[in-house]
Amino acid sequence: MDLIQSILMGIVQGLSEFLPISSSAHLVFTSNFYKVFKGVEIIQHSNQEVFLDIMLHLGTLAAVLIYFRKEISAIIKALYFGLKNKDYSDKDFKAGIYIILGTVITVFIAYPLNEVAEFLVFKPAIVGILLIGTGILLLFSEWFSKKLDTKTPVTLKTSVLIAIAQGLAALPGFSRSGLTIATGLLCGSDRTSAARYSFLLSIPIILGASMVYPLVKLDFHEVINYNWTAIIAGTVVSGIVGYVCIKYFLKFVSKFSLSIFGYYCLIAGIITAVFFTIN
Repeated sequence: MDLIQSILMGIVQGLSEFLPISSSAHLVFTSNFYKVFKGVEIIQHSNQEVFLDIMLHLGTLAAVLIYFRKEISAIIKALYFGLKNKDYSDKDFKAGIYIILGTVITVFIAYPLNEVAEFLVFKPAIVGILLIGTGILLLFSEWFSKKLDTKTPVTLKTSVLIAIAQGLAALPGFSRSGLTIATGLLCGSDRTSAARYSFLLSIPIILGASMVYPLVKLDFHEVINYNWTAIIAGTVVSGIVGYVCIKYFLKFVSKFSLSIFGYYCLIAGIITAVFFTIN
């Protein structure tokens, strides 16, 4: 891994974590395309590449924490005072409960898929096929949403279904934001509400995965010798790009359809599946 690869992956992570195009798929594609063009054999990622993935996710986590700092503060306060005063009617209290419940459901769904997800990291052709599935779901959810007469806020039922979708997105190629926003649309939510809830729901999962994986699987004596210049550069880039992406994506979804991302996923998935099948 070198500085150029790290910065490229930082840009990709910052864009694709919040756009409904699968950040895990694009990290797999970027890493493996880079190896192909440098003449390096595609094999299972090194520990350093896995650690870089974790740091890139922490970069985008910082972006979402900064962008939604007021909403996060309001939810934490509502949870505290709601439990203290036994008043559970506040919308921010409900949002907090939905996020906690959604996180538990996500872990329950995602954990059994962990080994499959790690296997797919170096099977980009299969990841491309899953990205095609993301594209189809986005297009269908947009079509279905237009058939609904009214839009509803995120409810308990909707939050559970969104959490299941987030759990399935543990598989690279299934976009986390794509599946969760599409599920919100299928349940009757508007795009902006579904996107904001999707981003907030990502916080505990990204934080938990970033904390647990290093403690369980990484050799910290080995980590010291990693290319920290490249890792820090990629992390900073992913955070900056991620923040800008959140800001403008929320403006985009308030006015425009997600279909463009659906078509992108179809095209990118087909190209990637074909390219890595013949190479």
